[in-house]
Amino acid sequence: MNVCVYTLGCRLNQCESEAIADSFAQEGFTIVGEAESADLYIVNTCTVTSKAEQKARRMIRKFAKSAPTLATGCYAQVNEEELKQLGEQIIVVPLEKKAHLLKLATHMKASLVSGMSTYEGCRSFSDGNASVFDYEAASFSYHSRAYLKIQDGCDNSCAYCRVHVARGKAVSLDVPTVIQRALALQDAGFQEIMLTGVNLTMYDHERDGLGGLLEQLLKRLSPSMRLRLSSMEPDHIDERLLSVLKDRRMQPHFHIPVQSGSDAILKRVDRHYTIAELSRILDRLREAKDDPFLAADIITGLPGETDEDFEQTYQFLQNQGFSNLHVFPFSPRPDTPLFKATDRVPESVRDERALRLRKLSEDLHRAYRMRQVGKDAEVILQNRKGGHWYGLSGNYLEVKVLNAPAFGREGMLVQGTFGPLAKQSERMEFIVDAPAV
Repeated sequence: MNVCVYTLGCRLNQCESEAIADSFAQEGFTIVGEAESADLYIVNTCTVTSKAEQKARRMIRKFAKSAPTLATGCYAQVNEEELKQLGEQIIVVPLEKKAHLLKLATHMKASLVSGMSTYEGCRSFSDGNASVFDYEAASFSYHSRAYLKIQDGCDNSCAYCRVHVARGKAVSLDVPTVIQRALALQDAGFQEIMLTGVNLTMYDHERDGLGGLLEQLLKRLSPSMRLRLSSMEPDHIDERLLSVLKDRRMQPHFHIPVQSGSDAILKRVDRHYTIAELSRILDRLREAKDDPFLAADIITGLPGETDEDFEQTYQFLQNQGFSNLHVFPFSPRPDTPLFKATDRVPESVRDERALRLRKLSEDLHRAYRMRQVGKDAEVILQNRKGGHWYGLSGNYLEVKVLNAPAFGREGMLVQGTFGPLAKQSERMEFIVDAPAV
C-alpha cells in the first residue's frame, strides 16, 4: 500500500510529517511523493497565509478524487468544517489530535487484514490521546537530514498571526528527552540535526532557555555532528544563546522573522523589539560566525505601512546584507486583530512592494554566494542525479559537488572549497578535498 504525506508550511510541519511517514514505513507501507499514485494521502496544512490555505484546499481536493485523504495541521485546526466539504473521501484530523496519527499505520495494517477498505480503516481509527512531542522519526523519507522537534506553541500574539491560536501556548520538550532523541539520531547515522519549533527561542525561556539546552546537547554529541536551528525570533535571543552559537558544530545559518524594518509598523503589529535592537543582534550573530547565511521573513503591505515605512524596510534589509528574504504579502487572517483593519494597503501597492523585495533578495543572495567563492566549507550530500552529487553547505547553499568520493552516500559530510556559480542552475560548484572526519 502506497502512502503520501504532503506538507505545507514550516519546518516544524516537515518534522511532524517525517515522523508520520516513518511510522508507516516501519509497518511496511511504501512512502511515495505527490507525483506518484497513492492509496492514502495525508496533507499537513498551514494557515500562515491565504495562499497556503488555497494550496491546501487544491491539493486535498485533488488527492481526494483518487484516494482517502486525511487533512491535518494548523488550517485543519481552525477550519475543520470547510475542509470536510471539499470531497467525500476527506477526513479532518484537528491539530490537537495530529500526533495520534503516529498510531494510524498500526491500526490501518490490522483493519486492512480484517477486510476493511482504506477509507473505512481511517474512519474507524479512534481519536485517542497523544502529546505534541510524540513525533520521533527513526528515518526521514523526504529529507537527508534529521529534524528534531523540541518546542511547540507561542506566547506572543502578533497582530497578523493566528498560528498561536491554532498551536496554543509555548511548551518545551524536556532536556533529557531532547538529548536522548538526538543521540538516537546520531546512532542512526545522521550527521546533521535541525532543531525545530513554532517559536524556537521561546524554548524553556523562563529558565535556562535554548542556550542552556544547546550547551547540554553539545556536551553529549560527537565532534562531527552538525546542529542547525530552524528559525529564531529576535525577542528571545539572549547572551547565553549567542555564546553557544560560536561552537563550530552550530551551523552558520540563521533565519530571523524580521517582518518589517520600520519601528512604527513593528509596534503596530505587536512585535517585541526595535530595529536598533535587531541590528545589535545581527551584529552579534556575525561575531559568532564569519559571514553567516542570514535569512529574513518579511511581510509587505501590513496595515498602516506607508511609503516611508516600506523604504525604511528596504534600506534596512539592503544595508544589513541579508543572504535571502522570504517575502509574504500581507494576508488578513481570521481571529487576528488586523483582520478587520481599516487602513489596509491597496493590494496593487502591497504586491509591487513584494516584487521589489524579491528582486532585492535575488541580488543579495547572489552577492552572498559570490563572496563564498574560494572559501573552505563542509557539505552534506543530499541526492545524486546525472552522475553528480548535490548537497547543502553549512551556510545553507545548494551546491553541485565535484570530485565526490566513489563511496559517497546520502547524508555523508565532505570537505572542500566553493567554486564558481554553475551557469544554468545557479548552484555553486563545490570541489571536494576529502570526506569529513
